[in-house]
Amino acid sequence: MYLTSRELALLADVFKLLADRALPEDVLRLEVGRRMLDLLRADFFGSYVWDDTQGIFTNRVAINMSADNLGNYERYFQYRDPLTPLLQHQRAAVRVTDVMAHDELAQTELFNDFLRRDGLHWGMNLFVWDGDTNIGDLRIWRGAHGENFSDHDLAMLELIRPAFTAALARSRGAAGIATLPDGVAVEFTDGDPIARLTRREREVVTLAAEGLLDKEIAQRLGISYTTVRTHLDRSFQKLGVSNRSRLARLLQLPRR
Repeated sequence: MYLTSRELALLADVFKLLADRALPEDVLRLEVGRRMLDLLRADFFGSYVWDDTQGIFTNRVAINMSADNLGNYERYFQYRDPLTPLLQHQRAAVRVTDVMAHDELAQTELFNDFLRRDGLHWGMNLFVWDGDTNIGDLRIWRGAHGENFSDHDLAMLELIRPAFTAALARSRGAAGIATLPDGVAVEFTDGDPIARLTRREREVVTLAAEGLLDKEIAQRLGISYTTVRTHLDRSFQKLGVSNRSRLARLLQLPRR
């Protein structure tokens, strides 16, 4: 497989990102998607996580797509989607046209009332599997002004699949024990509000609720200041709080 110097540099950046153990799952998917749009010269990106219990896609992140339109997909189109189930069961990167001819897709409600609304025309997807569990995906699209994805494009997306799978599996974070660097362990049960956070997010918000500044948290956990801010922003959003005082009250931890 021949790669240009541009492609090599962009792929190196993707693999560097995938090696970052501090990124939460949704940030990881978003940042990989942003880089793949650049690498593949594509226009649109979306990503979900499959909830096997409910039988729905959740935890959306997206680039250059309408939030209203994606909301329509989540409320209506995903239940009437003839395309995505065909793509989801592929264990490697796949073009949309590899599972459904474009002329056939263009006759569907999904294309005319969802995909075309944002300008999506040519698609390529990667559904990530950890054993028998679908743990995330990358949905990459070009507009009608572009060309269908080539075999070379497909090979580059497939190239990142093993590392992306490992990174997603690592970053999922389950409820349990979060252990801070100084050896202090904090237990979270399913009934706790922060049980919905990743392990690293729990570590960051616990230290923030105790009164540590962002720079102090970064030093304590051995991560960057920017990463601390990313974890806090995502945690505040998930918990429905807007500042450290409300976070401390939610966790019922004394502030310094």
